[in-house]
Amino acid sequence: DMDILHDYVDEQFGFMHLDHDEKIRMDCSSPYAMRGLIDLKDKYDIAFGNDTDFDRHGIVTPKGGLMNPNHFLSVAIWYLSTHRKDWSDDLLIGKTLVSSSMIDRVVNSLGKRVYEVPVGFKWYVKKMYQGELAFGGEESAGASFLRFDGTPWSTDKDGIIMSLLSAEILAVTGKDPAIIYEELTKEFGNPIYKRIDVPCSFEDKQILKNLSPSDLKASTLAGEEIEHIFTNASGNDAPIGGLKVVAKNGWFAVRPSGTEDVYKIYAESFKDESHLKAIQDEAKQMLDLLFKENR
Repeated sequence: DMDILHDYVDEQFGFMHLDHDEKIRMDCSSPYAMRGLIDLKDKYDIAFGNDTDFDRHGIVTPKGGLMNPNHFLSVAIWYLSTHRKDWSDDLLIGKTLVSSSMIDRVVNSLGKRVYEVPVGFKWYVKKMYQGELAFGGEESAGASFLRFDGTPWSTDKDGIIMSLLSAEILAVTGKDPAIIYEELTKEFGNPIYKRIDVPCSFEDKQILKNLSPSDLKASTLAGEEIEHIFTNASGNDAPIGGLKVVAKNGWFAVRPSGTEDVYKIYAESFKDESHLKAIQDEAKQMLDLLFKENR
């Protein structure tokens, strides 16, 4: 059985809860905006919602409430990779460079390859249309994937099939997707992921857009040796307009905002909160030094 909530047209979106800043926003990854559906989590085996153009998804389960987008992407990739028998083993799994490294660990464990690109679904389109990319996802709760037979389905984010996939996962495995994610963390670690905004000048944003890996002189990140420094995405070599620094158990990526005088630090730790804080602090220190040296 399936219920459709709010089965009427409301041009004022009066059924929506206010977002964190008390504005009406169609953000189906926001626990504030999705409060109405979260309050019903124990009434349904699974519930989901989409934004107004249906390209993003929000998955609500009894165990997890509103699932973090990175968490559901990891579960979706694990499920599709193990339950789509007609998909070629050579298909790539797409992720943006600011998405969780849990995805990398899941994909690598399955013997598949990650195709990492800058932020923006457009970077997936060609390979997805050509049937070379099985799945493409963004940490902002947008994704799409191939048909059962491995042929293309869409060339843009599809919130409807991601929502239906959550129901398929529950029906086929008998498990709440949030429980599956917990199982993945027991195997691969339990990452902590956050994004912060840091004020900066227009000049600093231009410096950030034109960095090269050799500009960064640091050799360690939060006590671990730096393994990779990227200013171009590892999958398609496209410029990321910023910087990504990767160590064994943590990473950060920095991008300038296109609309505000800030840069965004995305960071993740597979250790703990203090390790994440160290990554964030060192990222800011590295950026301050880079700005000073390049002004």
